[in-house]
Amino acid sequence: MNTRIEHIHKLGVDIGRVIISPVKDGKSDTAFLSGGIEQALQTPPAQGAIESLARLVDLFEGRVWLVSKAGKNTQHKTRLWLAHQRFFERTGMPAHHLRFCFKRHEKAGHCAELGLTHFVDDRLDVLRHLQGLAPHLYLFGEQPESQPVPDWVKPTLNWDETFTAICRSLD
Repeated sequence: MNTRIEHIHKLGVDIGRVIISPVKDGKSDTAFLSGGIEQALQTPPAQGAIESLARLVDLFEGRVWLVSKAGKNTQHKTRLWLAHQRFFERTGMPAHHLRFCFKRHEKAGHCAELGLTHFVDDRLDVLRHLQGLAPHLYLFGEQPESQPVPDWVKPTLNWDETFTAICRSLD
């Protein structure tokens, strides 16, 4: 595997239920969204997210962006959470590589503007809007069994699988 990318690849990553842990003690954790700021700050990162993203920031030579759908309140909580986790310092990602939108389909505009080639999201409805924009799409986390995964998406259950799948796409 190459340690550096020879072509210009750019990675976009959703935040909620991808970087911010979706579960606590095996149950869905809604404290980040429904609780106060203190509860939100106590929500842990998904296992392996920080370490994997630090390695991906290095591989993509800093061309990694966070792209999240969030209202004003959730944007504020997210910024505080990222600061609390020292996310940008720990991953090496530039702090200005943070984008928000109010509707899920608006992630496509960010994807096109930034020229993203890879995108990680936990929602298939988001990835549908990115089909044809980013050639490498990753559906993160457990999905409902009733939802078939199309062949243009790579399903990944966790950050170990996501990191490996992204690296394979770069070979």
